[in-house]
Amino acid sequence: MKHHVAARFFVALFLALAILPALYVGSACAEQEIIVSAAASLTNAFTEVGKKFEAANPGTKVVLNFAASGPLLQQIEQGAPADVFASADQKTMDQANEKKLILTETRKNFAGNGLVLIVPGDAKTSIKALKDLTLKEITRISVGNPESVPAGRYAEEALTSEGLWETLKPKFILANSVRQVLDYVSRGEVDAGIVYATDAAVAKEKVRVALKLEKHKPILYPIAVVAATRKTDPARRFIDFVLSEEGVEILSKYGFGKP
Repeated sequence: MKHHVAARFFVALFLALAILPALYVGSACAEQEIIVSAAASLTNAFTEVGKKFEAANPGTKVVLNFAASGPLLQQIEQGAPADVFASADQKTMDQANEKKLILTETRKNFAGNGLVLIVPGDAKTSIKALKDLTLKEITRISVGNPESVPAGRYAEEALTSEGLWETLKPKFILANSVRQVLDYVSRGEVDAGIVYATDAAVAKEKVRVALKLEKHKPILYPIAVVAATRKTDPARRFIDFVLSEEGVEILSKYGFGKP
C-alpha cells in the first residue's frame, strides 16, 4: 500500500514539474503583448503594420489604441498602459518628452502628411478658396479641437494665416479627433471639414477634396518608446519595423509621405 502511495506521489510531482515550464512559456508569451497608442489618423495604416509586425515576430501581439494625440498623452501621463506612442504632431511629443514620459533617444519621425478641406461627396456648393467658407450656404464646418487634436491646430494655423479663424468660429463644429471630423463630413452632417489627406483618401467614396491647405507647419509624425514600459525590446523592434522598408511601404500605401 505504501508503495502505491509513494508511486502516486512521484507521478503527481513529475506532472507538476512538467507543467511548470509550460506555465512559464505561457507567461512569457503574455509578456510579449505590446500596446501601441497612436494618433487616430494612423488607424488604417497601423492596423496593417501591427499585423505584419506580428507575422514577423511570432509570440508578440500588438494591441492598438487609437485616439487624438492629446488624449493619448493624457492617458499615458495618468498611468494607462502603453509601450509605444505615435503622435500626429511634434508639439504633443515635445510635451511627452518634457514630462519624461518617453525615452528620448528612441524618438524618430516616421511619416509626413498633408491637410485638406473636404466636403460631402454629393455637396452642391462649390468651394474654390478658403474665403468661400464665409458664404451663407456654408453653415457648419468641422475641425478638430485645437486644444487636443493636432489636425485642429494645423487648421487653426492655416485659417489664421488667411484671417479667417475668428470669422468662421460661429460655424465650427469641434471634434475630438480627425476621424470624427471625417465621419461628420461623410454622413453629410456638416458642409465641410478639415482633415489629413490620408483621411480623405480612406473615405474617397463618401467625401471629396475641395482644397489643399498649405499655410501651416510641416505635418510630421514622431514615434517613441514610452518610458514606463517594461517591454523596451519589443517596443523598440516595433519602431524599427515602422521605419523599415516594409513599414514605409505600408504607410505609403495609405498616403503617408516620408518625413
